[in-house]
Amino acid sequence: MIPRIEPSWQGESWQQQWANAIRDPRVLENLLELPANSLDAPAQAIQSFSLRVPLSYVERMAKSAPRDPLLLQVLPQASELIEKKGFSTNPVGDIEAQKSSGILQKYPGRILLITTGACPIHCRYCFRRHYPYANNQATANQWQTALEHIASDPDLGEVILSGGDPLSLSDEKLSPLINALGNIEHVHTLRIHSRLPIVLPDRITSNIINMLLSTKKQVIFVLHANHSAEIEQDVPAALDKLHQAGFTLLNQAVLLKGINDNTEIQARLNKRLFKFHVLPYYLHMLDPVAGASHFDVPEYKALEIIAEMRASLPGYLVPRLVREIAGESSKTPVTY
Repeated sequence: MIPRIEPSWQGESWQQQWANAIRDPRVLENLLELPANSLDAPAQAIQSFSLRVPLSYVERMAKSAPRDPLLLQVLPQASELIEKKGFSTNPVGDIEAQKSSGILQKYPGRILLITTGACPIHCRYCFRRHYPYANNQATANQWQTALEHIASDPDLGEVILSGGDPLSLSDEKLSPLINALGNIEHVHTLRIHSRLPIVLPDRITSNIINMLLSTKKQVIFVLHANHSAEIEQDVPAALDKLHQAGFTLLNQAVLLKGINDNTEIQARLNKRLFKFHVLPYYLHMLDPVAGASHFDVPEYKALEIIAEMRASLPGYLVPRLVREIAGESSKTPVTY
């Protein structure tokens, strides 16, 4: 029997919280007071894509609820082992979009840097769960190549930091990149795609905010929350810090079967986001990544949810329903 583990993340640094993230499904069973062996987490699924979830995020999950919407986002399941036609290891054409190691360009005027493969939470629907990070990330010794590429192209006005999660990098590693981008005159916008303000809100420190402010660039945070229950504990305070700094805050969610494929759940999420200065941006149809087909929501249901939200919410609370299609020059709107 596994001894009961009491949550101990309070007072820890974000790095300590990261290091102490839950990696064993049996520990989740313990913390959430679930019946023994009630979590369907086969070893093969864990080996393919490991479990990782911070304690602070686990504490937002309901006790004795094996279908909790936050739990289902991170729990390895046997259904991940089912192969489904159309679901692949390269679902959105990242490999084909590579300009060089760690540099992706799919859309005009923008370039994306894969800064790291690390992330504090392993979401089971992640479209990069199979991405070959080892050979394709703009790590410190490769940033010079990326920076030279950006500096040489005056049409690149926006740089997107992605991953993994770019805020998983330490300040010491992130600062040289941020400073260098700040010195490229034609780069006017720095966009950061990060789940850390939602998953590990203690990462939002005065140091990271000052680092970004020092660039004098327009800074946009594209966050990732799928359910209103994620926006609890210290998350509102982290969002307020970003808002007070003057950064634009947007959210992109993924429509997930059994988690948020419901108009009421989507409306509650978007209202809560807006309460803390975050505008709903995109609602993504699931990227067809191998191992995630059990999350797929039919297009007709997605359209019904959007139509019902339009009928009951102001327009600024209704995200754009899109899907990403490999090779297309923009996100593709999903419409009737």
